[in-house]
Amino acid sequence: MLSFRKHVIIVLGSFLIAMGTDFFLVPHKVLDGGVIGIALIANYVLGLHIGFVIILCSIPMFAAAWILNREIFYNSLSGMLISSFVIDLLSSFRADFLDLFAPGAFPSALLGGSLIGTGLGIMLRNNASTGGTDLLAHFLSRYVRLNVGVIILLMDLVIIGIGGVLLSGSTFAYSLCTIIAGGIATGLITLNRTSWHHK
Repeated sequence: MLSFRKHVIIVLGSFLIAMGTDFFLVPHKVLDGGVIGIALIANYVLGLHIGFVIILCSIPMFAAAWILNREIFYNSLSGMLISSFVIDLLSSFRADFLDLFAPGAFPSALLGGSLIGTGLGIMLRNNASTGGTDLLAHFLSRYVRLNVGVIILLMDLVIIGIGGVLLSGSTFAYSLCTIIAGGIATGLITLNRTSWHHK
């Protein structure tokens, strides 16, 4: 069972991730990497709920985690479910937020990536996670001679590349800024901290 403190951390991280996604990326059709990026493509192209798609895409990865590493499964399941729920919850407040603060696409890409990266960093620093392609990368690193971080970056580039083809070239460029900002934010928060994610 997860401790109360870890649940608080997961909720805090989830709200930061949801704010970055709903208030900064979605209004400009900017993508993030990972499962959130896949869910954003599904939202932009098909109009599907982002949180729902995240849960759907995560099922095979969590099935693998259940078989291969129960600790990762338990540390990630709550993060994935809560963040998915909060992303869909905050989407109904997007218009109200944009009435108060509506930066352009480039600053939104940087702010959105920074918020998402901070949310993920807070979780990772406390040995929690949202799972997603991070889980997949963790398992793939056992079979390919690549660092987990490199695998995640390659998957992110493929995802935003697909989004760039389906949406626009500017989507790819802004999404690249989001991934870089998110990576820097996560890296700064998890500096000198080793978690299961990096083992």
